[in-house]
Amino acid sequence: MSRTASDTDEIPEPEAGQPPPEDARAFLGHPRGLATLSGLEVWERFSFLGMQAILVLYFADAVSDGGLGMNPGTAASVSAAYGTMVYLVSVAGGWLADRILGSYRAVLWGGILIACGHYAMAVPTTAMTWVGLGLISAGTGLLKPNVATMVGKLYRTDDDRRDAGFALYYMAINIGAFAGPLITGWLGEHQGWHWGFSAAAIGMTFGLIQYVAGRRHLAGRRHSAEFALAPAAMRRAVRRIVAGCVAFAAAATLLAFAGLLTMDRFVDLLTLVSVIAPVVYFAVMFRSPRVTAQERGRLRPYVVLFLASVAFNFILFQAYSTMMLLASTNARTTLLGFDFPASWYASALGAFEVALAPVVAALWARMGHRQPHASNKIAIGVILGGLSFLLMVVPTSGHDSDAYRMAAWWIVGSYLLLGLGDVLLETSGMSATTKLAPKAFSSQTMALWFLSLALANGIQAQVVKVYDQVSHPVYFGVNGALAVAAGLAVLALAPWLRRTMHPVH
Repeated sequence: MSRTASDTDEIPEPEAGQPPPEDARAFLGHPRGLATLSGLEVWERFSFLGMQAILVLYFADAVSDGGLGMNPGTAASVSAAYGTMVYLVSVAGGWLADRILGSYRAVLWGGILIACGHYAMAVPTTAMTWVGLGLISAGTGLLKPNVATMVGKLYRTDDDRRDAGFALYYMAINIGAFAGPLITGWLGEHQGWHWGFSAAAIGMTFGLIQYVAGRRHLAGRRHSAEFALAPAAMRRAVRRIVAGCVAFAAAATLLAFAGLLTMDRFVDLLTLVSVIAPVVYFAVMFRSPRVTAQERGRLRPYVVLFLASVAFNFILFQAYSTMMLLASTNARTTLLGFDFPASWYASALGAFEVALAPVVAALWARMGHRQPHASNKIAIGVILGGLSFLLMVVPTSGHDSDAYRMAAWWIVGSYLLLGLGDVLLETSGMSATTKLAPKAFSSQTMALWFLSLALANGIQAQVVKVYDQVSHPVYFGVNGALAVAAGLAVLALAPWLRRTMHPVH
């Protein structure tokens, strides 16, 4: 028998904005909302990293073959600049959710912008490529920092399932990272780059559909911003944001047509902003009267961990730029008689992280208080990242020309080291960020982390310009050695870090 509207109205609702009580353990012993948010992340990472795996190849491909005809160094630099913009916008995305939109709506609108951006990139024109990348940057900036916040809202602070829930969420991210390049890479290299971008668009659409369908299972979905501005202040803020975006777009367009804003200058500008932003952020925290002397003391070791994150992610993000270029020109793409696209190498990174994350989590649980200090885990992660590049010196050395082809296992082995390093660093780094940040800035801890990622991309955008100007052994050897040196420096500072980070283990 069908239910009337009045029947539906009589069903008692849980507390406004809260999921039904029966959701508490409906998904593998976790809140049902975790499945909704993890599903969204699977598709968001599918679209984002699926597109990024072929983006640098699309930039570097000849115009006659459907690409943009950039030289490899420029292609890698522009790809890195796009990553810089994504993570810089993420800082603003956290503020918009806190003050204006609320987490649920920020994620929803972010997903819509991402999907629109991918659909724009599916249109085979250069102009729509840049429009699409702008929309994806804005959308990811809204979505990425706030999904993690919504996962946290599913659990009480003292809930013992909290860390395990984030581990499941982290696995979902890497499932998307594994699957995305497989689909977009095959379509991009066999059917055309814009077919690959279309697959990314469809993936993000699936993510949005299941996010909206599962909204009743999310905590705080009806709430406005948690720390909302007063109505008058909010109207002023919205007007200023809209006016600022319009003015920026107009100025950029005019300068571009006048020949004053070239691609190289725009990349340089983003790098400059990525350097200035964290310096200003840390200066504000160190000088804030709301930060106690004890909290200020814990900020000093966090600066070291912040720089360690920059060193590692500088290597990690090149898995989707210089490593993709190397794979496309100098790696075999045949395995056991099966030919595969070069972009499929990117899936190996996601696969290793999916496999290694539960192993590492189980190891730390087994070791208990005997496990390494957080700073040592981060240092080991940085060293592994550097070793992943140093490994590439071996197969790229000793060749008379650039026409050689290395075995697939060299790049797969490099990604194994990189994936293990990422598992060690990302989990420990995020945990340390939340524990070391001053209470007055606790709601902005994600901004700190994203600024380290933005700076890593900003530096990468400059360094990769020399990728096609020096030999491969020199490029990978120097960058890898610098990362290893950074990791060893953090290890050398371990006694001071343990003392100043106390009680963080």
